[in-house]
Amino acid sequence: MQLSRFATFTDLVRARCAESAGDDVHIQLRDTEDGPVAERLTYGELDRAARRIAGALRAHGVEGCPVLLMYPGSLEFLKAFTGCLYSGAVAVPAPLPEGGAKGRLGRGSAMLRDCGAKVVLTDRASAPDVALWLATEGHADDVVCVATDALPDGDDAWEAPATGADDLAFLQYTSGSVSEPRGVMVTHRNLMANQAALQRVLGTTSADRFGGWLPLYHDMGLIAHLLHPVWLGSASVMMSPTAFIKRPVRWLQAIDEHGVTIGGGPNFCYDLALRRVGDTQLARLDLSRWRLALNGAEPVRADTLDAFARRFAAAGLRAEAMYPCYGLAEATLVVSGGVGGRPYRRFEADAAALARDVFAPAGPDTESRTLVGSGRVTDFDVRIVDPVGYRELPAGAVGEIWLRGDSVAAGYYGRPEESEATFQAVLDGGEGGFLRTGDLGVLDDGQLYVTGRLKEVVILNGRNVYPQDVEYAVKALHPALAAGNGAAFSVEAGREQLVLVQEVRGEQLDGPELRELAQRIQQLIGKEFHVPAGNVLLVRPGTVRRTTSGKVRRTLMRREFLAGEVHGEYEVFDPAVRALARAGDVLLGEGLLQSTAGGGAW
Repeated sequence: MQLSRFATFTDLVRARCAESAGDDVHIQLRDTEDGPVAERLTYGELDRAARRIAGALRAHGVEGCPVLLMYPGSLEFLKAFTGCLYSGAVAVPAPLPEGGAKGRLGRGSAMLRDCGAKVVLTDRASAPDVALWLATEGHADDVVCVATDALPDGDDAWEAPATGADDLAFLQYTSGSVSEPRGVMVTHRNLMANQAALQRVLGTTSADRFGGWLPLYHDMGLIAHLLHPVWLGSASVMMSPTAFIKRPVRWLQAIDEHGVTIGGGPNFCYDLALRRVGDTQLARLDLSRWRLALNGAEPVRADTLDAFARRFAAAGLRAEAMYPCYGLAEATLVVSGGVGGRPYRRFEADAAALARDVFAPAGPDTESRTLVGSGRVTDFDVRIVDPVGYRELPAGAVGEIWLRGDSVAAGYYGRPEESEATFQAVLDGGEGGFLRTGDLGVLDDGQLYVTGRLKEVVILNGRNVYPQDVEYAVKALHPALAAGNGAAFSVEAGREQLVLVQEVRGEQLDGPELRELAQRIQQLIGKEFHVPAGNVLLVRPGTVRRTTSGKVRRTLMRREFLAGEVHGEYEVFDPAVRALARAGDVLLGEGLLQSTAGGGAW
């Protein structure tokens, strides 16, 4: 089939449903105490459900308008997303409102305010909670909640929407470290171009089956794991993020039992599986059909890739299946990836040179930092640019990654000035139309190496310190730190200073042990990164804020820290930083504080 004849993703889905009506398009693994229960959806059933939902959306007059999708499971979500395509509405994947999960209630509310949706789609089980949330937010009268699995049958009056290539397919809200999420406008042209890029980069065919656990309001979960199989005429297998976090082995069991060939997630999910999958469970796994274990959405670690490949080789996993890749929501999803079946590239960089934005090999007597190659960029015009002067840099220089191509999204919904600055960047010579990714990287022999995040790089004593490197090094220091998250960032207190907020898991640690642990962290940072670490907070598990894909929300953590909202079980401060973050506290002794505002560190 010539995919180029489809102008929109809607046209492609309708063709797939007609051609493969009796084949599975999706398998949802509902988590139970007795194990996952597979719930199947065929292409024909998807088509009928989408027509029914489209009819309801047309009745509400939302063609061309945003519609919030809030579902606990992937099966009903896929029906609703396709129903939006069939009606010409603009799908907005969103998390369910969960008051008990910090930040989730506010995030959904911010998305609703930003896009102005007048309809929220959900299922019968979640409808009461969604309705209560709407009432709490003051939208009970102006926003309609529709339970799509309770709609009556009947699609005789359905008509295909007059959707064009440059109309919006959906809004992908970023889950980065900003307080207000931004809706990336993905057109049908963007989505079709990136699906084609995915197929070229990953070398996918209709014989591939995708499987994963990422939430569907995350670009990798939605576009790669759910929609790309539809593009291929294949099927996807998905479990909930909660099921994965509770029992990581079930992700690997799903790969085994359902013949998954491609699937993955951020680096942390591989670390979690390494820690939580036991030898007995490993012995019962067959991962020989898993040909691409995708690793993206956060910094990729060579030692994680190597450790995972070694551990699960006994289950038939091939080392060359480990597949680092790079992408972002503003480019729809994928930007680069390696060659399937070949080992990924790595580069031992001179750490001191890299701190000065110089890409050079480490010598025998110099400290090194292992950079993992993200493959070649093939469907974009890519430039490495000085982020201050907007000057294009030569190969081998570290700078901001700029992109241009059909996959680059149309901008941020309702934010014209921010869209202009981010999506229409201009080089100093006048060449324009580039997306500023905000990521730092370098091109070497055509290979893209992502080195860090522009806004999160800490500059101390003229050195670039990458916060993810600090966080990763600290986790390896002690078992109580290994399973916890950390957030490293800088604050201005007369001079730029490093702050580390690190979760500690281990109720047995008392005050002296925490003091010793903090001192060891300070010594490690001083030795490994050659910068002072005068500010260390050892906090309870769950304190460090992360996005849905597992990225540390460092900007948010910095803001909460400066607002005095982050308190540790043990804290060490430079006096100037203490004055900023603990203005209302009274010093009781070395590293011990009592808050006059009621509650604080112990």
